[in-house]
Amino acid sequence: METNVDNHRAMDVQEFLDQQRFSPYQWLIFVLCFAVVLLDGFDTAVIGYLAHPLILEWGLDKTELAPVFSAALVGLTCGSLTAGPLADRFGRKKPLVSAVLLFALASLFSAQAENVSQLIIFRYITGLGLGAAMPNAVTLMSEYCPRAQRATLTNAMFCGFPLGAALGGFLAAWMVPQWGWRSVLLVGSLAPLLLAIALPAGLPESVRFMVARAWPSKRIRAVMSRIGSLASVQYFYLADGGTAYPRRGGLRLIFSRRYAVGTVMLWLSYFMGLVIFYALVNWMPLLLKESGQSPQIATIVAALFPLGGVGAVAFGWLMDRYNPDYVIAAGFSLTAIAIFTIGQLISELMILQVVVFAAGALLNTSQSSLPALAAQYYPTAGRATGIAWMLGVGRIGGIVGSLLVAQLAAMQLSFNVILAALAIPGLLASAALLVKQLHSEGKQ
Repeated sequence: METNVDNHRAMDVQEFLDQQRFSPYQWLIFVLCFAVVLLDGFDTAVIGYLAHPLILEWGLDKTELAPVFSAALVGLTCGSLTAGPLADRFGRKKPLVSAVLLFALASLFSAQAENVSQLIIFRYITGLGLGAAMPNAVTLMSEYCPRAQRATLTNAMFCGFPLGAALGGFLAAWMVPQWGWRSVLLVGSLAPLLLAIALPAGLPESVRFMVARAWPSKRIRAVMSRIGSLASVQYFYLADGGTAYPRRGGLRLIFSRRYAVGTVMLWLSYFMGLVIFYALVNWMPLLLKESGQSPQIATIVAALFPLGGVGAVAFGWLMDRYNPDYVIAAGFSLTAIAIFTIGQLISELMILQVVVFAAGALLNTSQSSLPALAAQYYPTAGRATGIAWMLGVGRIGGIVGSLLVAQLAAMQLSFNVILAALAIPGLLASAALLVKQLHSEGKQ
């Protein structure tokens, strides 16, 4: 819709995006954000695939690895909680580029670690960068999407995370026997270093942020003209919130009466999903090995779990057409069933691989859909904070999951009992989303 404001032609930014075909420039933004999330997944999950060679080289007990697994997750939490408010205040682009550079350098130092203490420190710093990168990539991508395709495109971009996590497993199975565990971490540093060089030139600032912060129309027009023809449009606005940007900040917005219950339920669902994800990504290779599989087979089977996240595109399509809370809640319920089933199939290798992949598809698809759900739920003024704090608080679930399995393993519980325990968080995540939906209906 065009209107007349101070004798200038004006246009609502979101309506303009909705009316255009998805342009090559938007695809470039998609590819760059996808690459960020891919490398985020790689560097987040890779340490789990290196557990066995670390134990052999440094003579560790497996329980001594719990702090190593948790260090990056603590960093992820701190990075996410900090990055969201900064992005809602200063923009999405600069924090994103800085975050990629940080986790690239920290991964490089991790590859040089000489003992567990050094590795813990470097993995924590890696986590700071990873935690800051993810929410900004999700927010930036979602703010360049048409409404009708937002969940599909955001989920498709988020598929990079499980693909990166799986890639770490496959590379570790190939590279560790030949060049050792440090070589895998070097790959996880050089790739994001190259990406950090490419991002400043190829990635724009969020157009919604620019409009909301009343940036000069000339700068906004320069970006918008790369998406579609603007004709005589000179002035841009946001019909779903105007150009006023609340000074109270994103945190107060996401805890306002309208959003508070949904905020807590999103946190709870993301928390429970990551309890399962990191428990299995970090510990499944060791658990499978202790159950009789060879180290290489255990690594490959475990890598099938995050690989299943490519199904997020299908969930995005469903979310754009049906109630997204119900879609994701169903995914978490099915996840609980699949996780329980894995524990019953340890001796059936072929079937086990299929079920591990299916469980990964269900969990990672549901988990990967939550940032898109949060992007739909929050307005521009609090979107980065809402997504980042969901990711940050949720990361604590990853820490809990890693420590939980360490404790269960120390109690000498069997593989099937541990997997049964990990199915429960899936049911809790599903219940949280149903509560969010019921509360939203009550507010209407």
